[in-house]
Amino acid sequence: MIERIDTGARMSKIVKHNGVAYLCGQVGDGATVAEQTRDCLSRVEALLAKAGSSPERMLQATIWLADMADFAEMNAVWDAWVPEGHAPARACGEARLARDVLKVEIIVTAACD
Repeated sequence: MIERIDTGARMSKIVKHNGVAYLCGQVGDGATVAEQTRDCLSRVEALLAKAGSSPERMLQATIWLADMADFAEMNAVWDAWVPEGHAPARACGEARLARDVLKVEIIVTAACD
């Protein structure tokens, strides 16, 4: 069974299938990549909870940065947020994001109830 949560015309915020939650990409508010990353991760955590999951159950994360020069600053926030011993498989790359003010977008897949 496929369950779609917070579905709009274009996308669902969460899609659950066979014990896995797929989250739509999250962006955050703030002037710096650190501020945006913190906000993204707060949003990811809220969606994980809504899906019946948590950061400890993350399977994979894909992180897009508007500028790879921000890699260390983003990683400092990421490393402080990820529960010790529960790091997901992860990829990070540089991409043009949907709006010029965006510096980071994070996409997470996690095990769920």
